[in-house]
Amino acid sequence: MPKTLNKEKRRFTYADYCTWSDEKRWELIDGIAYEMTPAPSRTHSLISGKLFRMLGNFLEGKACEVHHAPFDVRLPRRNKPDEEIRNVVQPDILVVCDEGKLDDRGCRGAPDLIIEILSPSTASRDCIVKKNLYEKHGVKEFWLVDPANRIVTIYTRQSDGLFGKPTIYADEDVVEIALFPGLKVDLGKVFPPQPKIIREDPVQYL
Repeated sequence: MPKTLNKEKRRFTYADYCTWSDEKRWELIDGIAYEMTPAPSRTHSLISGKLFRMLGNFLEGKACEVHHAPFDVRLPRRNKPDEEIRNVVQPDILVVCDEGKLDDRGCRGAPDLIIEILSPSTASRDCIVKKNLYEKHGVKEFWLVDPANRIVTIYTRQSDGLFGKPTIYADEDVVEIALFPGLKVDLGKVFPPQPKIIREDPVQYL
């Protein structure tokens, strides 16, 4: 389970967050602090790098920007000042197409696209808590990449403001991203190759 900051039993704000040491990474969700440890696995890093490069190459020269963790996304309620914000997350990958949301602190407001790559320590939080948070704040498309099962689950914002029924893709599918016409993500090039299984003829053991 992800670690929470438990030295004080209270909820934190972005003002508190900005005073913490850079030696550790944290997220705030409804004021609760979660330590972003342990470090991502090698597989997590490989998948993140490939997706980041695919998005970055396609968006080069376009209005949208792609970023990867660590990169703070502040999700305020209405027009609350930064100091009072209680939701600060660091998605694995995000795309922002509204330049007005970007500043030297990161992004204030919902990115257009967020990708979270699951790990054992954060999977339940990503799939439930952060999914609900992203839906509430208006993220247009949310990806959950599952390295263990080699699948990608995609939620898309509907006209009612809620995520619709998810679409699930296998590791050899090609995903066409509606937000960015013309962009196709070949998942066969995203997930690392699986090790070959050598099967021996059982006759030799008889």
